[in-house]
Amino acid sequence: MSLNYLAKGLSGRAAVNGEVRVPGDKSISHRAIMFGSLADGVTEVSGFLNGEDCLSTQRAFEAMGVEVETLSATALSVHGVGIDGLKQPSAALNLGNSGTSMRLMSGLLAGQSFDSVLTGDASLSNRPMRRVTDPLSTMGAEIGTTESGTAPLHVKGARRLQGISYDSPVASAQVKSSILLAGLYAEGKTVVTEPGLSRDHTERMLQGFGYEVEARPQYAALSGGGRLTAANINVPADISSAAFMLVAASISPGSDLTLHNVGMNPTRTGVVDILRLMGADIQAHNERIEGGEPVADLQVRYSGLKGIHVPEELVPLAIDEFPVLFVAASFAEGDTVVSGAEELRVKESDRIQVMADGLQAMGIDAQPQEDGMIIRGQSQKVPAEAVAIDAQHDHRIAMSFVVASLASQCDVTVQGCETVNTSFPGFFPLMSRLGAELSER
Repeated sequence: MSLNYLAKGLSGRAAVNGEVRVPGDKSISHRAIMFGSLADGVTEVSGFLNGEDCLSTQRAFEAMGVEVETLSATALSVHGVGIDGLKQPSAALNLGNSGTSMRLMSGLLAGQSFDSVLTGDASLSNRPMRRVTDPLSTMGAEIGTTESGTAPLHVKGARRLQGISYDSPVASAQVKSSILLAGLYAEGKTVVTEPGLSRDHTERMLQGFGYEVEARPQYAALSGGGRLTAANINVPADISSAAFMLVAASISPGSDLTLHNVGMNPTRTGVVDILRLMGADIQAHNERIEGGEPVADLQVRYSGLKGIHVPEELVPLAIDEFPVLFVAASFAEGDTVVSGAEELRVKESDRIQVMADGLQAMGIDAQPQEDGMIIRGQSQKVPAEAVAIDAQHDHRIAMSFVVASLASQCDVTVQGCETVNTSFPGFFPLMSRLGAELSER
C-alpha cells in the first residue's frame, strides 16, 4: 500500500533549530550483522539501524542458523557461528529492497558448502548484479541470474574459490566488498583495485574483527583461511541520513541545527565537502574515533548557497546523497552542474530522471543529463496548484522532496513514501518537529 504525504510549501518559515541524532549508519549496521555472524564469540552491537534493509540482513542470517538477540530497538547481540558455521536455509533468502545485502551476500555465500537463492522486491529484482557475479565467477563461483543479469541469484555451494587480482571498472564499495568476502573462503590472496575512492567500511570492520586486511585508497587485499573474533560495534549516526538535515538547515533562513555522533568516514563525507563548496556553514565539533570509525557532532547554520560545478572526484563519495543535493542546488544562487554520476540511474529508481521530473513539476529548471544534471538555482516558477510527485517508492527521493518543501513556494504531495523506513525510521515525525508542515494522505 502506498503511503503519501502532503508537504506544505515554505513550511520552513520557522527555522530548523535544535539538536538531533539521526538513525545509525546503514552500511555499518549491515556489516555488523554479517561479520558478527561469521565471528567466533558474541558481538554486541549498539546504535543499530532498525530499518527494513538491515532487518532483511538480520533475518537472512537467522535463517542460516545465527542467533540474533534483540536487546532494544537499536541494540543487538549476535551469536557468531564461526567462518564455516552457517547452515543451509530452508527457503530462498528474501532481501527486500536491500542491494547492499544482495551484493555482499552473493560473495559471502559463494564460499559456503551449500546452495542458496537470493531474492528481493520488484525494485531490487531490477538492479544490475553482473557487476558482482562476473568477477566472482572468475574466482570459481557459480551464480545464476536472469538473462538480464538480475535477481533471483542462484548460488552454488561447494565451489573451490581462488583469489584474484581484480581491477574494478567502477569505484563501488558493494563490488569491492563482495569480492573480499568471497576472498575469505578463497585459496591465496584476493586483491581489488579501483579507479577512485569508495567506502571502506568492510576493510575497517574486518580489521576490527581481527582479520588481516591490507587497505589503502583504491586498494584492498586479504588472504583466505583466517578467522574473525567477536567485537563490540558502536554504530555511528548515518551521514546519508544526516544529509537531509544538513540541507534542510542550509536552505531555511535562521537555522542553527546540531547533529550528534555523525559518522565522518573520509570515504563518505562527499556530501559535506560539496555543501561547503556551495557555501554551507557546517562545523565539526568533538571529533573522535569510535569503533575504528571517525565521528563528530555537526553544527549547520543557514547560509545562502551558491551553484557550483561539482568536482567529479567527489561524486562517488556522495553518490547516495545526490537526490537531496539536487534539492540544495535548486535553492542556491546560480547554476549547479553534476556529471560522472551515471550510477544514479541504477539505484532504487533512476534517481537522475525521477528527481528531474519532480523538480520540473515544482517549476524548477532542472535538466537531466546522461550522467548527471544541470540545475538553474532559484529558478522556481510557482505552479498554479499543488504538485503531486511520484517518488517511485525510493526512500531517498521521498525524503528529498519533503526537504524541498521547506524552501518551495508550492505545496507538494509526495507519493510512495512507505520505503522511507528502510533507512530512516522516524523521519516524518522528526521533520515535523523541525518545522515541516506534513500531513498523511
